[in-house]
Amino acid sequence: MAEQATILVVDDDRDFVNITTMILESQQYRVINAANGEQGLQVMRRNRPDLVILDIMMSYIMDGLDVRRKMAEDDALQHIPVIMVTSLTSARSQGEMPGHDYIPDSLWLNKPIDPDVLLERVCRLLDLGTAAAQASS
Repeated sequence: MAEQATILVVDDDRDFVNITTMILESQQYRVINAANGEQGLQVMRRNRPDLVILDIMMSYIMDGLDVRRKMAEDDALQHIPVIMVTSLTSARSQGEMPGHDYIPDSLWLNKPIDPDVLLERVCRLLDLGTAAAQASS
């Protein structure tokens, strides 16, 4: 990787943020974080991360989903790839989630996250973003 990618982790679970940061930094990614959705949007606007890892349940159950929707509506943020993470793994919980019309183009991971799966998804999204940027220039 020629340039160090910046990844924003938005989650109110400090343990998750610390573990995820350790995993990502082991691969030389620059990691920044935010503890809630509103802070996450502010950090995104200030720092323009290359990728966002966004928890669904923070201040309230839809917090992460609302952040993702707001990102999609914001010209400055809509291009940032997103990995949505959730601890809602039951079939009932997943059936109650909004569809792709509410949550545009995002990869999903269930907590606890497998480090190898996380790194594979991060790498895939960052590669797609790089390819898209090169195609548009």
